[in-house]
Amino acid sequence: MSQRSSESTERPSPVNAIPEQQILDAAYELMLAVGMRRMTMADIARHAEVSRATLYRRWPNVQSVVAALMTREWAIAGAAAFVPGADARSWLVEGVVEVVNLTRTHPLMRKIIELDPEFLTPYLFERRGSSTNDHLELVERALQKGYEDGSIRLGDPEWQARTIVLAAFSSAVSGPIMAEPDEYDRLDEELRQMLDRYLAP
Repeated sequence: MSQRSSESTERPSPVNAIPEQQILDAAYELMLAVGMRRMTMADIARHAEVSRATLYRRWPNVQSVVAALMTREWAIAGAAAFVPGADARSWLVEGVVEVVNLTRTHPLMRKIIELDPEFLTPYLFERRGSSTNDHLELVERALQKGYEDGSIRLGDPEWQARTIVLAAFSSAVSGPIMAEPDEYDRLDEELRQMLDRYLAP
């Protein structure tokens, strides 16, 4: 093979041909290795084996890449946790508790809290992130199913969902302040009881 044809095969793919997951996987690995503050767009591009221009066409900075990564991880968590059960109330409660438990122990969340807690500040005090909006929609759909099967008391699904997500978020983020890791099961059980009684007809 000539040098020219070898070079042509190594040329970066067009932006639309590069899977977004490839870049997010690279960002995930870098996050766990060095944290967000020490990670640059050049690092992500190099680790993902894409050009910086390709990376900047999708995201303007490291923070936006990490935000997309968090949205992906919590979408995966939500899809895995909310498994239909005997009735809508039971699978909603168990799904919320499962996501909370995963959030407390998720390597990505632990690394952010350990090294870059300021990244979470806007989501705590200023605005909702994409993953929060996704979870609100998921909880609202579960509430509607609970109204239909009679397992959840009738109410305003928007505000019930916000209340549930607020309780879950507090338990997930502040739980490690209130309990040691070997006590998380007790926190989860209290959250389970609270949600179940809140939702019961």
